[in-house]
Amino acid sequence: MEKTYRFLKILILVLAFAVVLAGANVLYQRLGSQVQLREPEDQAQNAAPDFTVYDREGNAVKLSDFRGKPVVVNFWASWCGPCKMEMPDFQTAYETYGEQVTFLMVNLTDGSQETVDSAWEYISGQGYTFPVYYDTQFSGAMAYSVTAIPMTCFIDAQGNLVSRKMSALSADQILEGLEAILETGEA
Repeated sequence: MEKTYRFLKILILVLAFAVVLAGANVLYQRLGSQVQLREPEDQAQNAAPDFTVYDREGNAVKLSDFRGKPVVVNFWASWCGPCKMEMPDFQTAYETYGEQVTFLMVNLTDGSQETVDSAWEYISGQGYTFPVYYDTQFSGAMAYSVTAIPMTCFIDAQGNLVSRKMSALSADQILEGLEAILETGEA
């Protein structure tokens, strides 16, 4: 009798946990699609912080290297489910706007949970062609106070942070961000 009671108790706890997880997922999906990109009031006071990341060959690349052209910076990791969900939409945006906008897909590379090789395996395995950079020293993560991923920043051609969002973006939200940085014109 005691074994049956213990089994039922564990079963109820497992089911309750599953319900909580399912509810959290539904809430994340609904609220994430309703969140609007934030527009800073004063562009002059919103200079995008510079940072250094590395390409696959280990060459240093700075955000400031791309001044004069709008930039999308996306912080992600291959183990992040929401990051993976938005990648196809970023690929489509890159294919459409890649000549007008610089895409910096910044992998948070800690060297253990995420390595350059594991990130590259994911990107190449999915057939993505957007440029990937590796934040092996967390320069970008610290400059933008990244506390959760995915996080995306839209920066205009003058180097101002126009908007940023923490959570997966829908295709419409990516387009909205792109339109905002393309409207400001080139430097």
